[in-house]
Amino acid sequence: MLDKMGINPATDIFEHYSLENKEKENTKSDFKNLFKEKIMEVNNLQKNSEEMTAKFAAGETDNIHQVMIAGEKAKIALNLTTAVQNKIVEAYKEVMRIQV
Repeated sequence: MLDKMGINPATDIFEHYSLENKEKENTKSDFKNLFKEKIMEVNNLQKNSEEMTAKFAAGETDNIHQVMIAGEKAKIALNLTTAVQNKIVEAYKEVMRIQV
């Protein structure tokens, strides 16, 4: 009868809160996984750039444009990673300065 009137039982509230807690736990691991994936991507870009540079130096390829593009992608990714790291460290220091 409660369903016909559009009234939900109180147990739905508890289910809602338990879902929120699970989402918060997933968010923590998602940030960790996201950060780890992005670090791996930067590493792969660096390796790709090194490979292409070595091939160009050895004369295996003559496409200087692709070598330069790979190098710039790696450089930009590394600069961005460094900037994110600095922001995280600044945020951590700011939190540590907060007095309770």
